[in-house]
Amino acid sequence: MRRLPVYFLLDTSGSMYGEPIQALNNALSGMINTLRMDAQALDSLWICIVTFDREVKEIVPLTELASFQLPEITCPQSGPTHTGKALEMLYQKVKTDIIKGSPTQKGDWKPLLFLFTDGKPNDLQLYREMLPQIKSLNFGAIVCCAAGKLADDSLLKELTDSVIHLDNADSTTLKQFFKWVSDTIEQGNKSQGTGESVALPPPPSEINIVI
Repeated sequence: MRRLPVYFLLDTSGSMYGEPIQALNNALSGMINTLRMDAQALDSLWICIVTFDREVKEIVPLTELASFQLPEITCPQSGPTHTGKALEMLYQKVKTDIIKGSPTQKGDWKPLLFLFTDGKPNDLQLYREMLPQIKSLNFGAIVCCAAGKLADDSLLKELTDSVIHLDNADSTTLKQFFKWVSDTIEQGNKSQGTGESVALPPPPSEINIVI
């Protein structure tokens, strides 16, 4: 079975401390449970989670959905947002993780990337240096989510046209967002083999797509 690799880059900088990180954990747990009810996702979906604050950590390497265990995601009480460093790790991960097609085996489907942040990169130079490299990886879809007033839509727009803005990072809003993410992943499963990029499903009312 060919794999559909899905990468999550999650902002765990100091501003996520408290209720937002709790809401993020709950929403991710709900998303995993939703995806597990989809037989096609169970067959093909592989998930990797990378968190970034002052440090960048791969907290779950690329793992098939059937055996995926979601650890509790934590964050420091203060600290910067190293989004560029996270993209740097992602680039290395995708280069080594993705199985390319050959005469003897079918390669992976185009990977999907979801980046969630409630701020803006503190390592802006590295962030911008990594943009062309990330775009060269041929993702089936790159979706960035900016939560709250401090998140910078315009910088995320440099990475992808698919930028979502949430008014805040409370439990209800994040649940709605990650429910939409699971719909998008299921859509990605269905469009496998067409060679086309993934068409994003319509978002719920709590989610604003930035034009």
